[in-house]
Amino acid sequence: MSELDYDYVLYIDEAGDDGLKRVMPIDPNGSSEWLVISGLLVRSEDVAKCRTWLEEIRSDIKALQSGTLHFRKLSDQKRVRAASMLSQLPVRAFTVCSNKKNMRGYKNERAAVAGGKQWFYNWVVRILMERATNYCLDNSRRKLHRDGIMKVIFSARGGHSYGHTKAYWTWLRAQGKPLLSLHEMRFEVLRFRLVEYVPHYAEAGLQLADIVASAFYQAVESGSKRWSVESASALDPIMARGPNGIVDVGLVLQPHKIDTIGLTEQQRIIFEHYGYYFRP
Repeated sequence: MSELDYDYVLYIDEAGDDGLKRVMPIDPNGSSEWLVISGLLVRSEDVAKCRTWLEEIRSDIKALQSGTLHFRKLSDQKRVRAASMLSQLPVRAFTVCSNKKNMRGYKNERAAVAGGKQWFYNWVVRILMERATNYCLDNSRRKLHRDGIMKVIFSARGGHSYGHTKAYWTWLRAQGKPLLSLHEMRFEVLRFRLVEYVPHYAEAGLQLADIVASAFYQAVESGSKRWSVESASALDPIMARGPNGIVDVGLVLQPHKIDTIGLTEQQRIIFEHYGYYFRP
């Protein structure tokens, strides 16, 4: 382990929202059709470089007007360039894209008991954490010959109680290994004291994670005038891979019965790019 007491940092950011009462495009004034949550994994020895990496991107695309990089405010050309530059860095990216149409109006009382009112948000974060913790455990055992430790930094947003997220993780750990599940959070790599909630502007790593989350959100929001898959496709080199590729590791599409979601042809493009197959 480095002089720090962790080996990796996972920066987590999101795009879209977790509202389920009314959902676009079913409800014209509903919440977003998608909730996209992304994590950017950085080795502990590279954390100090995140600020330099961010400033190099901002300087290259001439996004220096404010002290913070906001992907959604960039021109399309600058978005692609930012994603392309990020894709050349020694990091790994994870993204969960959850389509909410079939969740419209749904209430999960059991999950709400464990995760509070924000149970849906916690559930999507759980999917991300399952992939990221398994990746870290495998990577550290191969390269460090021991179980590594991962620090987690969330981009703090209004409306979310991160205490509820921690409480949900505590509940999951107490449940033990889930039956009939291909994935589980590997708590061997987590230390709850190493989970932080920080404003977007305060951590360069969170602004880099925003590039990932916002790029994929742009790729799935096909109803937007600025819809494009270019930025998300450019992230290919850093997407986390498992034995069978990026599908269900670096990129997860939910619900898992993907042919029942009712995606448009445009929405399918980014998933097909990364290896998903849809029945004709």
